[in-house]
Order: sequence, then C-alpha cells, then structure tokens
Amino acid sequence: MRPSRRQLLQGAGAAALLAELGWIRERAFASADTSSSPDGMPGRDRYGLEPGLTYLNHASVGTAPIAVQRAHAGYLELCETNPWLYMWSEPWSEPRETVRARSAALLGCSKEEVAITHNTTECFNLLAQGLPLGPGDEVLFSSLNHSGASVCWSHHAAAKGYSVRRFDFDLTRIATLDADEIVARYERAIGPKTRILVLPHVDNQVGLRHPVAAIAAMARERGVRWIAVDGAQTAGMLPVDVRALEADIFATSCHKWLQSPKGLGLAYVRRDVQRDLRPMWVTWGQERWRGDARVFEDYGTRALPAVIALGDALAFQSAIGDSRRTDRLRALRETLRDLVAERPGLTWRSPTGWTLGASLAAVEVRGRSSTEVAARLFDEHAIVVRPFALPGLNALRISPNLTNDAGDLERCLDAALA
Repeated sequence: MRPSRRQLLQGAGAAALLAELGWIRERAFASADTSSSPDGMPGRDRYGLEPGLTYLNHASVGTAPIAVQRAHAGYLELCETNPWLYMWSEPWSEPRETVRARSAALLGCSKEEVAITHNTTECFNLLAQGLPLGPGDEVLFSSLNHSGASVCWSHHAAAKGYSVRRFDFDLTRIATLDADEIVARYERAIGPKTRILVLPHVDNQVGLRHPVAAIAAMARERGVRWIAVDGAQTAGMLPVDVRALEADIFATSCHKWLQSPKGLGLAYVRRDVQRDLRPMWVTWGQERWRGDARVFEDYGTRALPAVIALGDALAFQSAIGDSRRTDRLRALRETLRDLVAERPGLTWRSPTGWTLGASLAAVEVRGRSSTEVAARLFDEHAIVVRPFALPGLNALRISPNLTNDAGDLERCLDAALA
C-alpha cells in the first residue's frame, strides 16, 4: 500500500520512504514487461515515439522507455511534496548510491571512480581545465573526435600554456581499415610532447570502433601519460570494461544508448588520476569526498529526480542483457549494410565488419547532398537521420536502436533514393 503523505512528512521512517520509491518503480515497470515480444526485446510500444515517426538518430539523442519516463515523473512528483526533504535530507541517499553502484557495474570499475555528470562534454572540460598540463605539453586527437571532446582543449590552451594538435583520418578509406592500420595511424601522429591522447571508443561520424586497448598500450610506450576515451556512443550499445580498455578517463552521455532522462552523463576517473585532476567547480564536498570521484560533481543542487531515474534506465537495460542487446544491434547493422549493397545509388561509408563497427553507419546517396536528403526525409517521410557534409564524407548517419526493425531501415533507404 502506498504510504500517505502525512506518514512521510511526520517521519514514518526510512521504510515508508523506500516503500514510496518502490511504489513508483512498480508503477513504472508494469509497462516494461517484454514477455509479449517474440524475441523478448522491448519493441516500439515500450517507447513514446510519435506515431508515424521513423527515428534513426539515437547516436545524437535517444528516447527513454515509457517505464523510465514514468519513474522520472514519479520522482519529480515526490520531490515537490517536500523539496527540502528530498533534495537535502536522507530519503534519496541510498537510492543515489544504488545508481552509482549500477553505473560502476556498467563501466567495470569501482563506484569511487564514477562521477555522475551532465554529459560527455562536461568531463572533457574538466580535463582541459584540471589536468596538470602546461608549457611543453601537447594534447593530441584525430579528426574523428566529437567537438565536445575537442573544442575545450583549444579554449583553455593559451591560459595554461599547452599546445593542441589534430591529425586527420582519411574518411574515404574507413571501410577498408583494419585494427593494425588504426593503431599505426595513431602511432605516426604521437610526438615527443604528447601527454594526453583523446580518442573516441566509437566515433559519431562513421561509427569506427577503435581498438582502444592496443592504442593505449602503444601510446604509453611512447610517453603518453593519459588516455582519455569518449564513450558517448558505446555505453548502452556495447559492453564496456574501462580497465580492459586501459583508459585513464572514460566519459559517456546517458541520454543516447542508455536511454536515460536527458542531461545525465558518467565519467570514470581512475583512482591515481584523481590525484592529478583539479575539480572544475567546488562547494562544500571536497573534504568529504577526498579520494573519491564524487569531488568532480561537487556543485550543490542538481536534478536529483533525473539522477534517481538513471537507476531505472540502467535497470531497464540490465533486464535486456548486454549480449541480447548487442546481438540485436549487430543484426540491425548487418541488415542495413545488406540493404545498402542491394540498392544502386547508395554507398556504404563505414567499417565493413562488426569488430570495427557499431550501430551507427554512414550511407552516401551518390550525387545528392546529404543535408538536403536528410531534410527531405524528415519533411516528406517523418524519418530522422543525421547528415554529415565533411571533406571526404557526404553521407547520412543512420543509427538504429531497440525501437527499430528492418522495415524502418528499408523505408529510410527507399525514401532517400526516391
């Protein structure tokens, strides 16, 4: 039975407060049952997408399951019954630690190495300002880096005295690259002053999955001190083990493949790196959280209902299972590749195989502007994709998730050619 507000406000105790949270979660996950789906996967009916919309842009921003939306709404409602109690007192302390523990399990690290941020960009701004970089040090990244992991370095370089260098990947050769060539490209780029290497786990343009561990091992042999990985496109898409990746820092945005409420991210900061890194902002928690990644989220009031709902998003993904989700996304990608091969006028511009690929791929409509094609797909067919018009790449980025099926992919490609 749901406890009354009077019980909660009169201090009925932790049991009643946790019962309230349990009631919200039970209400939310009543709609999360996937047993009626033929493959046991959550279908489109578990999401709130507009009828008739074909959404193939999960690499930009994902859609939260209805269950997670309802949990979030429940936490918002509960918080507003007594904002002081829920923002600054004990009721959500335990649930927040549960979220942190689930986040750590997702990344393969300890909960003391996880900061709950707003997005991937926040983590890279933290690094650009807070790492002990100065004159004679170089920050290195490639043209495949997202701007959220790149712009911050140049912004702070002059004040701190370090240099920033970018090297190019030939986007016309992505489909033919192998892992050794990728490692070699980074090896050629590293110089004697390179102190931090910034790279995507999977880039957001063509979906090239980097052999991060091999790149990290090579880079350390050449004197690189820190390996910072942009994992915005992998947490929730692929199993992640930050220690196996040999990453010093790994950042992700939970609103993409983890399908959380918007405005949430995770940052893994390895324990020994925490000692090197100055927080970007501070309030009262620096002494309390010394020796813990929580010092990097020490900014006072935050949207706690969304943070608690991140736990529901992680639970939703966990119920699906890493292997089942990855198998489904791999099948969608392979279907997309096969459909492209069957259609004259289309060119596959991403890695050919799954080992170096991901559930986002670039498809060129030969002879047509990707920007114009994407606009027409949305205006005339209610299909959402992301266009890229770059040197060496004029393509639609198609990024399907669990809400999609082969029919969505076929509809998109046929409309693009129409």
